[in-house]
Amino acid sequence: MDFQSAKRQISSQELITLLSIQKSIPTASSEDSWRQQNNKPIHFISELMQKFLSVIFLVWLYALKTNAQQLITYPPPQAVVYSMHNDDFTVKVRTPGGKWQDLYEYNVKVDLDKPQDASMVYFDFSGTVEVFVQKNNGNAQSVKIRPSSYDIKPVLNGNTITFTLTEPKKISIEFDGDKLHNLHLFANPVETSRPDPNDPNVVYFGPGVHVPKDLPGDAFNIPAGKTVYIAGGAIVRGKLMCDKVENVRIIGRGIIDQPQRGVEIRHSHNVTVDGIIIVNPKHYTIFAGGSDHITISNLKSFSANPWSDGLDFMSCSDVTINDVFMRNSDDCIAVYGHRWEFYGDAKNYSVTNALLWADVAHPINIGVHGNTEKRGDLIENLLFKNIEILEHDEDDPSAEGCMAIQAGDMNLVRNVRFEDIRVDNFQEGKLLQLKVALYDKYNAAPGRGIENIYFKNISYNGINNSPSIINGLDKDHLVQGVTFENLRINGKLISNVDEGNIKVGEFAKNITFKNSQSKDNATSSGK
Repeated sequence: MDFQSAKRQISSQELITLLSIQKSIPTASSEDSWRQQNNKPIHFISELMQKFLSVIFLVWLYALKTNAQQLITYPPPQAVVYSMHNDDFTVKVRTPGGKWQDLYEYNVKVDLDKPQDASMVYFDFSGTVEVFVQKNNGNAQSVKIRPSSYDIKPVLNGNTITFTLTEPKKISIEFDGDKLHNLHLFANPVETSRPDPNDPNVVYFGPGVHVPKDLPGDAFNIPAGKTVYIAGGAIVRGKLMCDKVENVRIIGRGIIDQPQRGVEIRHSHNVTVDGIIIVNPKHYTIFAGGSDHITISNLKSFSANPWSDGLDFMSCSDVTINDVFMRNSDDCIAVYGHRWEFYGDAKNYSVTNALLWADVAHPINIGVHGNTEKRGDLIENLLFKNIEILEHDEDDPSAEGCMAIQAGDMNLVRNVRFEDIRVDNFQEGKLLQLKVALYDKYNAAPGRGIENIYFKNISYNGINNSPSIINGLDKDHLVQGVTFENLRINGKLISNVDEGNIKVGEFAKNITFKNSQSKDNATSSGK
């Protein structure tokens, strides 16, 4: 048996079986009785089996270690080596003690206010990876890696840093406080399986540049039941259209580059998007309307165009979003009722383990659009948990809010929970806003109201000079039933609206502060 064959074939269960066999063979201590019964010397058989099992055990351990230490990098297509590169940084990675591997630094546009060139790299790994970053334009006085909660402490030496990762992360590396020309590093988990390119139910985009063949040349139409695989090193230049389909998977490690929209999901069911990167779409990163059972995970997104929202949902339900990085020049995540040709309520959302960076507008925006031809829509049962908010910049004071619920168009928004949310200092805006809205630009009528909103373990470190707002429109359009549990601002546990710089209006009721770390709960109600 050669070494590679042994590494593939020996499993832990097989090892247990072999060890069991060994136990059934007599050892030297029982040799005499065995010889008496069988009249055969067996000592050499036992020794041989023990040596064989020892070799197999060592091979198995080495295989486990090898599988635990993997590093996969993806060279860019030759056609884009110069056109998509940003030379602000040189980035290399390696397994501990291994050979450094150079990564390709992609250029990404950020911040619509004044679009800037930032950098992005990606790779897959398991085990431990060492990272080297060189800033190519002068020395650095300081460096910060965000989110701060990851507590990654790089070693700075002149214009270079090194650090180690032991699990997949999405991070921003910022030299001298520069968040507009920073390095975004996406360390993915290793893919557990890849589809067969020859499978007729697979749409396969291998390494290289891909453009649509069908006119008008801006979209790939994805049939029902297909798996779309975008391999690492692939560049797809066209949106993926899922229209009236079901059971579609869009997976991989590659990039959708500068599409009209990244992925469009219309009147569809059971659509999954996992692992890909969408760079600088002209409009939404993922646009979904009138659809249900949508799953989005390990998505990375950049945008710097007008109306280039991240994930926008119109009348969609049963949506799961996990482990995404959204840096967008409009709302990172927006949940609405009716808009355009899409009708229906919006129910049952789970958004977890997300990094939201709104260069423009809101990290989270809920409730603006609905159906005024009837009695509005119901937007309910939304969970946002373990979220990092890295930026918020909304120029309109009436619409600000990192966590914004703005119920318009006769919508009723209820049962929304924000938990374990960490908010960095931001450019312009408010920590939160809960309001019954009537915007001339967007709404034909105000919302019905907002009910049962829970904030737990919210931590904000920033200036907090623009007060948060909680208020309805009138006595028939209320905000009611808002609870804060363990709200901290700049490390201080907040016990009332004044301490939190929260303005509660006349038409807000039952605003409660419930601090589990104190013996008594503090309660503050609207007027």
